[in-house]
Amino acid sequence: MEPAQTATFGGGCFWCIEAAFKELDGISDVTSGYAGGTVENPTYEQVCSGTTGHAEVIQVEYDQNVVDYDELLDVFFAVHDPTQLNRQGPDVGTQYRSIVLYHDDDQRRLADAYVEALDDSYDDNVVTEVEPIETFYEAEPYHQDYFEKNPNDAYCQFHASPKIEKVREKFADKLAN
Repeated sequence: MEPAQTATFGGGCFWCIEAAFKELDGISDVTSGYAGGTVENPTYEQVCSGTTGHAEVIQVEYDQNVVDYDELLDVFFAVHDPTQLNRQGPDVGTQYRSIVLYHDDDQRRLADAYVEALDDSYDDNVVTEVEPIETFYEAEPYHQDYFEKNPNDAYCQFHASPKIEKVREKFADKLAN
């Protein structure tokens, strides 16, 4: 059995994209956290201040024999707007930027090609950053599985639920049972 692969994405609030990725078959774990910044072990409050350089991200552990990296990119770009600079919906700041943090040269090559191809399908420029992952910091425990623990939260209903529904509709053949 091959070890799980890791992918890291940021596209707005991590609660929303975490919940969307948990719908997929072949995903063994999704962890909310922070990456791409300069402060060691940042807190949520520090990241929200916009001064640490971190983005809210998810780290996805997946079985590449069930779901491959290209398919993860498909889902990632389906559940957020890659043309919004430093924001997603009501969430504004560099911590909500669109970013793919690659773990190896194959991921970098695939992400770069995906962004380049995607740029032609939007009127506005795609602003998704593609950068190497340096350090991933796991978010505080209350952020993990947030949608699952708080399905009636108004923010989750308004922002996470539509992303989950989009994954269920668009990627029905890739859903976990």
